[in-house]
Amino acid sequence: MRFITYEYQNTVSWGAINEQGVIDLGSKMGGDLHLAIREDRLKEAQDLAANAEADHQLNDIKLLAPITNPGKIACIGVNYANRNAEYKDGSEAPKFPSLFMRTPDSFTTHEEPLWRPPESHQLDYEGEIVIIIGKPGRRISEENAYDHIAGLTIMNEGTLRDWVRHAKFNVTQGKNFVNSGSIGPWMVSSDEFTPEKYENMHITTKVNNEIRQDDTTANMMFPLKHIISYCSQFFYLQPGDVIATGTPNGAGARFDPPKYLVPGDIIEVEVDGIGKLINGVIDEPI
Repeated sequence: MRFITYEYQNTVSWGAINEQGVIDLGSKMGGDLHLAIREDRLKEAQDLAANAEADHQLNDIKLLAPITNPGKIACIGVNYANRNAEYKDGSEAPKFPSLFMRTPDSFTTHEEPLWRPPESHQLDYEGEIVIIIGKPGRRISEENAYDHIAGLTIMNEGTLRDWVRHAKFNVTQGKNFVNSGSIGPWMVSSDEFTPEKYENMHITTKVNNEIRQDDTTANMMFPLKHIISYCSQFFYLQPGDVIATGTPNGAGARFDPPKYLVPGDIIEVEVDGIGKLINGVIDEPI
């Protein structure tokens, strides 16, 4: 089931989408989606929403990030085999995942514009599949890793390319400009996926209807279960934590000349079984 956090008439709530429309679960169950995951109430929410009458139509609400204030937003870098080769640096495949962190305000939401900041015109796109943790854990085995997923969503992990090279050992600056990325439009609950599906999910990114990225999770060097297990060695993973799992090759920086995003561009990141995340681009309002 698709679970959402949304705004309607200046009020934020959460809910689910069924054939009739949007079911307001905030008014029926209280709390928010983060709390429902933490209290292991998603099955209750699904049962309640399955045949309920719609409270809103999807076009009448504003979708927000599924988890508006996660405890962690961890991002895996260079995780598709073709992506490592794309660097053309002769390096061997990595033995361990690369990882960096992002802040909630570095993301906007579905159908809201990415901001190109005045400090850089090298805004780039990165389509990614995102894990939302459901069950807490530390030192989780790969065998049990899928049991810790509440659901999946989509990210455009927007990056300011020159700012990821400002320092010698980190990329944090170029990954955290306000509204430089996006997340959403909803979380699809884990019961919609099988282990086989997790391991062969198709993802594409289009810019102005041109396919730029096209790959499957079968080509990940570190599959979803490995990412969860690896991160849980040092993190205490908590319900609502967000883990972006890496982007395929085809980012704008890898073209010659580079194809960075400019105001007016439309980016669509689509993942089979989840949906489509769509954003435009504007210059940051000053």
